[in-house]
Amino acid sequence: MSNKKVLMVVTNHTKITDDHKTGLWLEEYAVPYNAFKEAGYDVKVTSIQGGEVPLDPNSIPEEEVSEWAEAQEQLKDTAQLSKEDANGFIGIFLPGGHGTMFDFPQNETLQYVLQQHAEQGNVIGSVCHGPSGLVNATYENGQPIVKGKKVTGFTDSEEIGMNLDQHMPFMLETELRNKGANFSKGEDWSVHAVRDGNLVTGQNPMSSESAAEKMVEALNEHS
Repeated sequence: MSNKKVLMVVTNHTKITDDHKTGLWLEEYAVPYNAFKEAGYDVKVTSIQGGEVPLDPNSIPEEEVSEWAEAQEQLKDTAQLSKEDANGFIGIFLPGGHGTMFDFPQNETLQYVLQQHAEQGNVIGSVCHGPSGLVNATYENGQPIVKGKKVTGFTDSEEIGMNLDQHMPFMLETELRNKGANFSKGEDWSVHAVRDGNLVTGQNPMSSESAAEKMVEALNEHS
């Protein structure tokens, strides 16, 4: 049943600077993965280039989280995102990690897949830096899919707080605002996730669970 399948797309980008490694932020992927599975959805995990997915070293817990084991196993050899992933799913979710800022926005396959999901009225979710994939995503008529929508994501002040603003290709909050999004933000590092119809976004790693819950809510209404 295609209406019970969710697509997840993760980054393969490994560094911000030579001495600052990055990748996928584990919690932003594992928590939603488990939430979708628990809600009865099949999950297909893909990445921009396919293969093994790098984790941001700062996101790896000191002690392994046993309930994340299945999700992590999926990262050892992911399928490369393809245009075929535009169909057969009820929703798509983009976890963050700084890596996404480098390989999501300009990736033609991701932009095509997002456009088709938007045109089909599917649920589109993302958290933290994951919305970097949405900044260039448009409907077929060229309108940004975030235009006029209430969205959140990693805030400019959180980026500056990490001293990584100067290393980013753009500032996520600023760019979403530039595309016409009605950007909503909570306090820095607080739980903040918003849903506007079929678009669900979370602000930071702490918002992973809240964003996943809102995504499941939207998926359940949709299926």
